[in-house]
Amino acid sequence: MLAGVNGLRIFATKWFARFARQERIDDGRMCEAVSQAENGSIDARLGGDLIEQRVARSGGGRSGGYRVLITYQVARRSVFLYGFAKNERDNIGPQRLAELKDLAEAFMDRTDAELDKMVSEAKVMEIEYGPQKQE
Repeated sequence: MLAGVNGLRIFATKWFARFARQERIDDGRMCEAVSQAENGSIDARLGGDLIEQRVARSGGGRSGGYRVLITYQVARRSVFLYGFAKNERDNIGPQRLAELKDLAEAFMDRTDAELDKMVSEAKVMEIEYGPQKQE
């Protein structure tokens, strides 16, 4: 268990972790997206606990980077669920959005012990969140 600032824990689904590796989105940029949300700067609220944040490309700005969908609760938990390059698609469709909202709800309903087990089984990865990761 890597409880960070104010007890906030950050996770990434197996799918998102693979996407982040392929696109070279490092933990620092993921923590920055959560930090911005913690400071009240949320790019889009998609309903329930699902938000959209922009993440910069390596060597570039946020406007030409990625859109990431995160299930997010202030000072509690964030789970990176889905991401895509802004130049590859405009948005996600209503059916996929509904699926992601269901997935977001399922993650927020899990206990810390259940998430710890998922981490130990490599079903999700936990990202260290703390002052050293924020920029």
